[in-house]
Amino acid sequence: MFRIRSFTSYILVAAGAVLLFLGAREYLESRFGQSEVARDFEETPAPPPGSPSNPSPAPFLPQPGDPVAKLIIPRLSAELYVVEGDGPAELRRGPGHVQQTVMPGGMGNCVIAGHRDTHFRILKDIRKGDDIVLETRTGEYLYRVRNMRVISPTNLAPLKPTADAQLNLITCYPFYYVGSAPRRFVVEAQLAGAVSPQKAPKT
Repeated sequence: MFRIRSFTSYILVAAGAVLLFLGAREYLESRFGQSEVARDFEETPAPPPGSPSNPSPAPFLPQPGDPVAKLIIPRLSAELYVVEGDGPAELRRGPGHVQQTVMPGGMGNCVIAGHRDTHFRILKDIRKGDDIVLETRTGEYLYRVRNMRVISPTNLAPLKPTADAQLNLITCYPFYYVGSAPRRFVVEAQLAGAVSPQKAPKT
């Protein structure tokens, strides 16, 4: 009986150590990824303006992993750097802009996904009416939260194109669920204008 208890204790301690290691690694990877993306975002120059001979320069087409925007939620004192793509490699670095959705500030549906246990943990504290600023190389855009909802993973409504300028932030739910979370948490926001993050109204 003593040996069984000792073995069980050893297994529990080992399992706890593994979980602690995995959690620490994920946290450190997310912090390092954000530092890396922030540096890339700040160092990448803005696209050149149009000229009389070419008033409409080619649009910015980021590749997976490229920095896309700086996401700011003033009330929560949160600043996150968004990368292009929502694959595992991209989401380790930061929230990911879902490809095939419009870029920040564009007319249509801009979708950004992130992990609930790292970058998008802050969404648990978001409220209706909060401001979300997306700072890009070409402009800064203010969105205002109009709704939050919990949906099934099979519900693809937040990814569908829209006629007006919207922003959907998506993460897994519940926030403190152990393992693969069964639901999705969606923050729906509407474009309210182009502003400077420093001048964004705080609620």
